[in-house]
Amino acid sequence: MIIEAGIADAYGAGFEFEKETIIKAQNNLTEYKVHPRYKSIYKTYTDDTQMAIAISEYILEEKKWSKLEIANKFVEVFKRDPRKGYSSRFYDILSTIKNGEELLKTLTLASNRNGAAMRSYPIGVYKNELEILEKSKLQASITHNTKEGILSSQVIALTAHYFLYNKGPKSELTQYLRNVLNFPFDFKKASTVKMEAIPTVNTVISLVLEHNSLAQCLKEAVYLGGDTDTVASLAVSLLSINYDSQKDLPNWMYDKLEDDTFGKSYLIELDKKLISLML
Repeated sequence: MIIEAGIADAYGAGFEFEKETIIKAQNNLTEYKVHPRYKSIYKTYTDDTQMAIAISEYILEEKKWSKLEIANKFVEVFKRDPRKGYSSRFYDILSTIKNGEELLKTLTLASNRNGAAMRSYPIGVYKNELEILEKSKLQASITHNTKEGILSSQVIALTAHYFLYNKGPKSELTQYLRNVLNFPFDFKKASTVKMEAIPTVNTVISLVLEHNSLAQCLKEAVYLGGDTDTVASLAVSLLSINYDSQKDLPNWMYDKLEDDTFGKSYLIELDKKLISLML
């Protein structure tokens, strides 16, 4: 789940908001691409996966959930391994503050972007739907305390839960989400996905429904353009835990992904620990 997200994140980051002609010419799943404007992000995951790591670690620590403690975890995970991919403003905030208390005091919360959704899929390991709704809402409210931000976080967490616990066929996923959340999602793809929360999750769920192959899902997520790393990491992560998906990402994607302290091996170990909570 997280290793697949990291791979798709690293691959998608090379195409983020690139020209359609470049994407069509180079999106062939043969190598990680150096982005001309973000050359430091090469063969590495971005803020999308790092924030999911923070949520995963917090789950594994089994602390009582609170805004302050989650905010502390966000700061901790960034400080030990600063990396690009965050918005310039959020990156500057994380670089200058010392702890979660300062983060909560500094942030402007009225954002309808997709930052809360990109990190919420690990919450799907919990067994109880009400707990998932509460926790995905709480973590979203730290940075994206809007209806769109919260709903997008809940959609992704519930989708992960649906697949992890094999609650039904993939064809019934959308009805499940509409029933639980009581919101009229259209789950249609956007041609160029920007950073808005609801269009992002609509596109992600559409990709998950249309594909069984992780490789083909990743290619189409990037072909759509725009915020390619977020859409790719979410769609591939969720599809990877669907029981009938084809785990066919090319081997080179695993082999060439970064593997330092918090790289490939760390992501694989996090996955194992999260799944163990379900047993």
